Amino acid sequence: MTGRRRPTFPRPFPGVISAAAAGAVLLSGCGVLPGASGGSREPVTVMTWAPDRSEDINAVKMSGVPAMAQTYARWVNDTGGIDGRELKVVVCDEGDTALGAERCAREAVERKVAAVVGSYSRHGQSFMPALEAGGVPYIGGYGASTEEFSSYLSYPVNGGQPALLAGHGQQLSRSCERVSLVRPDSIGGDGMPPLLNNGLMAADRPASTDILAPLDATSYDEQATQALERSDGGCVTAVLGARTETFFDSFRRLEPDGEQVRISSVLGSVSQPLIDRTGGPKSPFEGAYVTGWYPDARNARWKEMREVVGKYAFGDNRIDPDDTAVQTTWIAYTALRAAVRAIDDEKVTPGRVVAALNRGVEVDTGGLTPTLRWRFEDLVGTLSYPRIVNTKVTFQVVREGRLTAQKKGFVDVSDALTDAPRS
Repeated sequence: MTGRRRPTFPRPFPGVISAAAAGAVLLSGCGVLPGASGGSREPVTVMTWAPDRSEDINAVKMSGVPAMAQTYARWVNDTGGIDGRELKVVVCDEGDTALGAERCAREAVERKVAAVVGSYSRHGQSFMPALEAGGVPYIGGYGASTEEFSSYLSYPVNGGQPALLAGHGQQLSRSCERVSLVRPDSIGGDGMPPLLNNGLMAADRPASTDILAPLDATSYDEQATQALERSDGGCVTAVLGARTETFFDSFRRLEPDGEQVRISSVLGSVSQPLIDRTGGPKSPFEGAYVTGWYPDARNARWKEMREVVGKYAFGDNRIDPDDTAVQTTWIAYTALRAAVRAIDDEKVTPGRVVAALNRGVEVDTGGLTPTLRWRFEDLVGTLSYPRIVNTKVTFQVVREGRLTAQKKGFVDVSDALTDAPRS
């Protein structure tokens, strides 16, 4: 992929939204922290951004991301802070626009926050240069921007869509003789087939059939017809972000009576909230294979997060513990906590956070991911996404309306995350 512009992923991730302006809200407390011995250390201020409100019906909406960040801060501050330091969270509505993302990044620099943590934005080409100019690290973004996997100041907690696609090929190779991939007709979409095919061909399956689809369509009858014609003995996967639901509506409607072709996708294009909204056990996604980053939402490893949400979110219905964006924010703040603890008595600055992470701070997420660490030797180091350190994914399947584990534990897809397709 040398010499090509890095692909920008099409809206592969759950919905979010925001106004043109990036509004900021500061969550803070005062006085000595509960549970802290003696006086509190100097507070740690960070920012979390996501699209939150917008009149544009096509904008993504991710209100659960800042809500989870604020909930995490309430919990941490109620239990002594981070080693006695109060955690302050500034939230910013980036509006799902390039201008909004840049405004949030510039505000983060102006406020001298220690890091931007657990955020969502598709506009890495706008926010990352501003953060780099100010030396502010970006910890555990959702993975919706390719810049998150290339910037020297980015510390991703998952492998983004590249890992999902490479893993999905491996997942489908177990059950599908052939695969039809319905993906966006875009530069970002062009990078999908090689990754999926790497996973398929590692198991001696043929490369997928590539079916291109416009991202702004209200119906995908043409693409669904093509997929059905080529699905004999195979599977149909669609990775169209928010439009994945629209495609499978067309697909199931055109499917002949008495036949049910196995369908599949990746998290971000299919999620538990989407399955719930479209009928649960009667959803068109029943039986679908799905590749994710983390254990399924009912896994016991999410217990602490669920308890924190139950106690500190005050009935905030923006937070769905089954939402991958909310889960990623939880993990990102776990990483921040480890970095701040490593700084110890010194003032927490962006430079010291970066130094702690680069020196090899280990982040134990309680089994939600492998142990995370961002030393040079931990990076995957491919040309397209050199900052990936977590190459593990999970295989899931929709059963009785719930995403459940198809295979226990994680699957490592590092061999499939190559710059050139297999042959």
